[in-house]
Amino acid sequence: MVKHMSKGDLVFTVFVYAFLIVFTLLILFPLLYVVSTSFAPAGDYYTRGFFLFPSNWTIEAYQYLMHNPSFVSAFKSSVVITVFGTIINMTLTCLMAYGLSERWLKGRSVINFLILFTMLFSGGLIPTYLVVSGLHLVDTYWALWLPGAVSAFSVIVIRGFFTSLPYELKESARMDGCGEWRLFGTIIIPLSKPVIATFTLFGIVGNWNTYFSAVIYLNDSSKWPLQVFLRQMLILDDEKIGELIEPIFPYTPAARMAAILITALPLLVIYPFLQKYFNKGMFIGSLKG
Repeated sequence: MVKHMSKGDLVFTVFVYAFLIVFTLLILFPLLYVVSTSFAPAGDYYTRGFFLFPSNWTIEAYQYLMHNPSFVSAFKSSVVITVFGTIINMTLTCLMAYGLSERWLKGRSVINFLILFTMLFSGGLIPTYLVVSGLHLVDTYWALWLPGAVSAFSVIVIRGFFTSLPYELKESARMDGCGEWRLFGTIIIPLSKPVIATFTLFGIVGNWNTYFSAVIYLNDSSKWPLQVFLRQMLILDDEKIGELIEPIFPYTPAARMAAILITALPLLVIYPFLQKYFNKGMFIGSLKG
């Protein structure tokens, strides 16, 4: 059955589609400029100014970055920070949320209040740095992982999801001799894929985009992640960047744009695999919490 729209509905639909097309083009326009510049010869940027299509397509910028020890080191650092940081985040957060979702836990209300308190008040940068320095974690990746290992918001939402699971299911498993670790690993975790996938995505994005903590705690430039490396490329001029990172080669606009695309690529690849869990995980956990 074909539904005939009224004139007003037709005008509204056309307006919505036109708005979405224009909005999409506005988003794609700067992305196209970055892609075009990254594949353009170095001289195009200086001779042609602004352009959307290079005069000659080349991958010289990407080849240079792939053979650039500083960029490769920064990429490896970001991978290490992201992989282990996300594992630490999700392991500690899920364990804490599971414990707080159990009715038998004594002092659960007090712990929940303390978690909520940390969302409203923070110790600040200087006290945090003093603690990290006192533990001798400066210039190590642990300085990036441990201070933010557990997010209060993540604990609250994941705890809400765990609480929404049938209590009878857990009691039945315990009566059959299932221990808490086995119950958590074989029953709770498989049933919680939406919320876990959602906050895993948050963890990946947060750790991959680590910048401020790396600037504060990492003095060794060989441990800098990609975000700090990009800052050095994009903000400092060619002479200073040459002195700080690699005195032979001044970074061209093509190399800078190529570095931006390579930095964004992993998140663009991972997101489609976790996107289907995103809405479900967020809404179920927050509504039932």
